[in-house]
Amino acid sequence: MAPKIAPAPLVMRTTGWADYALLDSGHGKKLERYGRYTVVRPEPQCFWEPRLATKVWENADAVFDPTDEDEAGRWRFKGKPIEKFDLAWGAARFHGQFTPFRHLAFFPEQAANWAWQDERVRALAGASGPQPKVLNLFGYTGVASLVCAAAGAAVTHVDASKKSVGFARENAAFAGLADKPIRWIVEDARKFVAREVRRGNKYDGVILDPPKFGRGADGEVWRLFEDLAVLTKDCAALLSDDASFLLMNAYAARVSGAAMSGLLAQELQGRGGVIDWGELALVEEKGDRQIGLSFFARWSSEG
Repeated sequence: MAPKIAPAPLVMRTTGWADYALLDSGHGKKLERYGRYTVVRPEPQCFWEPRLATKVWENADAVFDPTDEDEAGRWRFKGKPIEKFDLAWGAARFHGQFTPFRHLAFFPEQAANWAWQDERVRALAGASGPQPKVLNLFGYTGVASLVCAAAGAAVTHVDASKKSVGFARENAAFAGLADKPIRWIVEDARKFVAREVRRGNKYDGVILDPPKFGRGADGEVWRLFEDLAVLTKDCAALLSDDASFLLMNAYAARVSGAAMSGLLAQELQGRGGVIDWGELALVEEKGDRQIGLSFFARWSSEG
């Protein structure tokens, strides 16, 4: 028995919601709405012409000016600099923040994954049996953890950045989810997972969203192409007999959903189920233009 890899890619399209929209794009930039603020950020793959008038773009509340090719840069504000602001996706309320790395402390295209995770966890929580357990690795500011906790899971949130985990805990308190069973772990993901394997701990779902490169609190170095295979093998070992899902997401340009699906299929031998793969895309609020932003592969026990 082995998982079946889907024969064709799937585009997971985020079309926006009450607190987010891709308003327009073009000339290497995108115009977005975050809550009540409009924001301009670089997006080199937007080769086309913008559809909205220039004055709409010029009235944006914040514009990111890159200083190098590694995502770093500075924000320019139309008025007073904006601090944290309130956002929500379903029951997951959280804060947006203008970071020095062109994003706003979360990635809106991940809403397509959040919806899938919410569905999987609710199905588990609605069945008879113990509370489902979900492991969120490289959890960053915790939106996926909050989505899963609100859906009924006991969540273990792991990130090597103490600052990111602190931000995630603040988001949980803001969302009214601080009393949910969420474990907050500041540690290198590989070390944590290897220890969980040795202890024989099991999870019903695993979320794996690693960066291309990163450093842990104790100087550990993460390199996607060198380290992903071993970590995936250990994550597969953590899945319970009745596990529901394993979701892998990556933003590295040289990776693909197809490649990640092959890795999942190798490590999930004996489980059956289906592996979907493809990319996440943001879709403009008016029109059908879309921007592919990351690649994913996801195993589900139910085909």
